[in-house]
Amino acid sequence: MYARSTTIQARPSAIDAGIAYVRDDVMPALADIRGCVGLSMLVDRKSGRCIATSAWESEEAMRDSADRVRPIHDRVAEMFGGGAQVEEWEIAVLHRDHRSQQGACVRAVWVKTDPERLDAAVEAYRSQFLSEMETLEGFCSASLMINRASGRAVSCATYDDAEAMIRNRDQAASLRADASRRSGADVIDSGEFELALAHLRVPESV
Repeated sequence: MYARSTTIQARPSAIDAGIAYVRDDVMPALADIRGCVGLSMLVDRKSGRCIATSAWESEEAMRDSADRVRPIHDRVAEMFGGGAQVEEWEIAVLHRDHRSQQGACVRAVWVKTDPERLDAAVEAYRSQFLSEMETLEGFCSASLMINRASGRAVSCATYDDAEAMIRNRDQAASLRADASRRSGADVIDSGEFELALAHLRVPESV
């Protein structure tokens, strides 16, 4: 499975209208494209950073969709009032303890390692870090997306609500630092988000 993420630095006043546009216009448009298996959207209302991610059955389907999706990305950026940065990923790991409900939040962590060490980092995430994340209060699910060419990866952990995510913040930071040491991956960014839309039909891969 593969994914294309679109990161937008939105105007805070445009966020609600942007979410509505993605829900009412973008999702039906993507559903008509072969190989698309849904979309999710993360929103940080304080910073304005918004991330829409579409999932695809194969790398071929994702690449074949590029021309049809490009004007959709442009329109989304326009609705949110900011420029868009598009990245493509392989979905290396996905695990659900239970499905998220309204009010769920996501902690995303971006890391970078030597591309030659990426498979080892994925295995460490699957065999060690994932089980440790499951112990965090409010844990719903987690995914790891990777870019083999750059050695970049992003881990997204979903929690039942903002209160649980806040309460487990220190424990998560400790787990993250330990995982970084074990895997040799450097943390380059992180963020906490509202899960504004959750409509990905991606099967588990653990």
